[in-house]
Amino acid sequence: MNIDSKILICYNEPAKFYNNYIGKIFSDNNEDVDLSETEFSKQLGIVQSALNMHFTNVSLFALNGNIKQNIDSIVAFSPDIIFNFVESLEGNANYESYIAGIFDLLGIHYTGNSSLCLGNCLIKSRTKQILKAKGIRTPEYTVVNYKKKIDEEIFNLKFPVILKLLKEDASIGISEYSVVKDLQSLKKQLRFLFDNYKQDVLIEEYIIGRELNVSILKDEALPISEITFKGLPKGLPKIVTYEAKWSPKSIYYKHTIPQCPAIFDEGLSNKIISIAVDAFKAMDCRDYARVDIRLNKRSVPYVIEVNPNPDISTDSGFARSAKAAGISYDELLCRIVNFALNRKKYDSKIVGKGQAAS
Repeated sequence: MNIDSKILICYNEPAKFYNNYIGKIFSDNNEDVDLSETEFSKQLGIVQSALNMHFTNVSLFALNGNIKQNIDSIVAFSPDIIFNFVESLEGNANYESYIAGIFDLLGIHYTGNSSLCLGNCLIKSRTKQILKAKGIRTPEYTVVNYKKKIDEEIFNLKFPVILKLLKEDASIGISEYSVVKDLQSLKKQLRFLFDNYKQDVLIEEYIIGRELNVSILKDEALPISEITFKGLPKGLPKIVTYEAKWSPKSIYYKHTIPQCPAIFDEGLSNKIISIAVDAFKAMDCRDYARVDIRLNKRSVPYVIEVNPNPDISTDSGFARSAKAAGISYDELLCRIVNFALNRKKYDSKIVGKGQAAS
């Protein structure tokens, strides 16, 4: 029996203009890149079909730059819940948190993380500040403002370091050139990022070791996943580049292989899960998020990033971890919707009690 609820699946229209997401100069070897927005749009029908089996009314709505029109359309549909898949607007990732804020202002409950959490996690330096304030281990870093030169005299990070765009996710701008071993290479990559993305850059000490991620579904840490780089040519850094996620013909895509569940002894596994859960709570995540972790040579875990509202398409790492935990894809989607429905019911009861008291 279907639950009598109107679910509006909101997502962003693919950007209609050119963007270099891969973090390096285009060449004949990387022209096959599929933008994450375009790739995910193929999954929307699967999500809608799965939810249609459990809820009476499930519709899709693509948001664009016409905010007034977007708001009018959402209000006209009057959803009980918005399933929030919006990651950017017209290529601008900053708008991810703004759109969630609009849902808040409209008084419409939505899945996933709050606007504040989305904004804090998007800005990598702010994430690190919060993690450090909570005593959670994360690599040392510095931020170089757009168009500013690196101050060699006070630069005290240990090489190798990795350069990341300060306000992007989905590995946008990450390539094999992101990890540098000396100041000259650092300056070269910094100039490239400034020229192509026109935003601040975070420089972080690169942790040489195993790459892991822990998917968290509300109060449950799912089985740990490890990204293996078996067969990756020597000399290429073992990192998850943009091509590793979205370019099937690339070397990185072919040699970035997930293993879930990852194999650890119980003690280390508990340490990894503990720091992931601590990071989830520190960033005030809710419903679902993925915490990326690297182990150093002594198997000490460092939180690299906290990803609220991560990709949950059928072939995503989150869905893979859920499956390893015995959670089917349909169940995963329904749980996420029900988290939001339960918030709505709870808030309605609070409002009702307040009115009765008055």
